[in-house]
This record gives sequence, structure tokens and C-alpha cells, in this order.
Amino acid sequence: MVAMTGEIALSRSEETINELLLYRRVAWRIMPLAIICFLFSYFDRINISFAKTQMQHELGLTDAAYGLAASMFFIGYVLFEVPSSLGLKRYGAPAWICRIMVSWGLATAAMMFAYTQYTLYFLRFLIGVMEAGFGPAILFYLACWFPKKHLAKMNGLWFLSVPLAGALGGPAAGILLGTMDGVLGLAGWHWLFLMSGLPCVVLGVLVLWKLDRDIESAKWLTRAEKDLLTANLAHDKARQKPVLGSLWRVLLTREVAIMALIYFVIKTASYGLNFWMPSLIKSSGVQSVLWVGMLSSLPYIIACVGMIWLTRLSDRTGERKKYLVMCLLAAAVGYLLACLFSTSPWAMMSALILATSGTFIAIPLFWTIPQSTFSGLAVASGTAAINSIGQLSGMVAPVMVGKINDVSGISYMGMLSIVPVILVGCFVLMRYVKNPKH
Repeated sequence: MVAMTGEIALSRSEETINELLLYRRVAWRIMPLAIICFLFSYFDRINISFAKTQMQHELGLTDAAYGLAASMFFIGYVLFEVPSSLGLKRYGAPAWICRIMVSWGLATAAMMFAYTQYTLYFLRFLIGVMEAGFGPAILFYLACWFPKKHLAKMNGLWFLSVPLAGALGGPAAGILLGTMDGVLGLAGWHWLFLMSGLPCVVLGVLVLWKLDRDIESAKWLTRAEKDLLTANLAHDKARQKPVLGSLWRVLLTREVAIMALIYFVIKTASYGLNFWMPSLIKSSGVQSVLWVGMLSSLPYIIACVGMIWLTRLSDRTGERKKYLVMCLLAAAVGYLLACLFSTSPWAMMSALILATSGTFIAIPLFWTIPQSTFSGLAVASGTAAINSIGQLSGMVAPVMVGKINDVSGISYMGMLSIVPVILVGCFVLMRYVKNPKH
């Protein structure tokens, strides 16, 4: 009788779990730290764009040489992205993320010793090697907690770090470059790299302490809550198309090839903005370093708002593909208008807002598609493969834009070349990708 009463009480306690509140609690446990970590990750990729003017003057870099320095990060990143994802299985996501963050933070801080362009190339390459695997590790970790009906919203919150890195990083970089220049005999750009690298070491240790390896090891959840979270993930897995878990078989699937091409286009558009937006704003007539940083943040702030709104709408309606196409088309139009109005600061800023919003909102919407396609550890290897191929754009975009600018002598001509790339991505998306079932 007592046992039966206990079983009834347990059943009732399971029935009274508010699933929405449970996922909110899980999100508050995971997402703030994940967002802050990714914010520093992305800022450490693009901080070179804010240091560009001072570095070019001190090191004597041409636009093409600067573009090569910016792209060296991605050579290291791409070479080690897929191998790095293998560490997830052995060490677990929190431990592996900690290792990545500590090592890339130290490498970023070491950029203060880049006194020649070749030292700069090497250190940018080293940062890419150290950071490789971070994105897939986080995406894998989120997929281990949230079913796909919540993924666009969670992805949107996490990828909010990307525009936030520009929104907060621009003013912060402007202040550091302007006020710390000459302090203790260091240039402002030395302080910029030092102050953006060291916090990553602290954050890496915090990840290891704060994040649980999986649902079962979470002591802050009841048994019934763990069962509910696990059951929701199992329900998703049962409805997914089986995907071979072998790393190399995942790499060679048609889905990876198509999605990698689309992601390559999205990242080409994003890195065009990341590495050249401050220069575009300056060439339009804004000369103050502080104002360049402040104006650079505006498109990212508006992109943050749009990302929250559209990812929530996508989760509610189940529409991924349609909104992704709309975002890419908006990015193409924004790029085109920014080049047409390159001599008018406010007209160009309006165009940059459109281009930035379309480009960065597209990123979390895109990742809901592979997360709904792969299952198990194939989520890590599949997303690592797509991400590594997509990150090749980080090698292509800065060098391509810089070279075209040098050859043409026109500051916006390289940016204009990104428009047809975006249109190709739209065509492939509309032709070969189906909207995932909600």
C-alpha cells in the first residue's frame, strides 16, 4: 500500500512538471555563460579589424597584407576543427571547452608581441589552432539538452554573441585604442589584444566548474525532470533520419556538402562586415577612432534585436528555410546599397544595418537545419565538418576584399564582390534544402 502510494505520488509529481519553466531553468543555467564565452570568442577573431589602423601604421601593412593576417586565423581553425571535435567524446564538452578557451585566451594575449608582420601571421594562425572545435562543442552541448522545437531560440540566444561582440567590442576597442595608447610603453592595439585575451582564461575555468557534463550528472535537477528532458531528446532522435556516426562518412554525405556551401556564403558575408566595416565607416568621412567604434556597434545592436525576434518566430511557426532566404536577400541588398552610398555616412550606415541584420540573423536560423538532420555524436562531427568548410570563408573574404581594394583603388569594390556570392547561396538554399519538420 505504501509502495503504491509512493508510485502514485511520483506519477503526479511528473505530471505537474511545467515543461516550459523547466527549459527556462535549464537555459538560465547554460546560456548566460555560453553567450559570454562565444562573445569573447568572436571578438578575438575580429579585434584585429579595430586594431587595423594603428597596426598598419606601426608595421607598414598594405590592405592585402592585413587581409592575409586576418585570414591566418582561419587556416589554423579549419585545419584543426574536425580533429578537435574528437576530444568531445573522450573528455566531455565542459572539459574540452575549458581547454579550448584557456589556450586561445593565452594566444590572443600574446598578440601584443606581434612586432613584425610575420609574427602577426604566426600568432593569428596559433589563435585559430587553439580555438578550433569551440563552435561545434557548444552546438553539440546545446543539442544534448534542448529538443529541436527549442533549438532556434537557444541558437538565437547563443549566436546573439556574434552581433554583441561587434556592438560591445566596437566602443570598448575605441576606448582602449584611444585612452591606453602609450600607457606603460605599449601601443593601444597591444592593450586591445591583452585585455581581450586574458578574460578567456578565467571563463574557461568557470565553464569547467559551472556546466554539467550531461543531464544525468546535473544535481540541480530532480529524477522526474531528468527523465522528461531525456524523453524529449529520445522522441526527436526516433523521428530523425539515421545518419552514420563515423566521422569520415558524415563528412562525405550530400547534406554536409550542401549545408557547408550555404554556410560558406553566410560566413563570407559576415566576415566581410567584421573585418572591413570600421574601414568603410572611416572612408565615408568619419575620422575619430572613438566614433568609428561607436558607429560600428549600431548595426550589431539592431541585429541583436532582430535575432531574438526572428528566431522566436521561427520556433513558433517551424519555418526555417523561408526566413533564412529572406535574411540572405536582405544582406545582399544591404551590401549593394552600402557600396552605392559609400560617401554618405548616414546612408551607408542604414545599408550596413540591413546587411548586418540579414547576415547575422541567418546564422542561428541556419544551424537549426543540421541540428535537425544529424543525431548523437554525428551532431558534433557533422557540425564540425560544416563549420570548418564554412570557415574557409575567413581565408577567402579578407584576402579577396583587400586585394580587390588594392587593385581597384576603390575602398568599397571588394565588398561589392560579395553580393553575387550571397545570391549563389540563396539559389542553392531554395533549390536543394527542405524545411525541417517541426
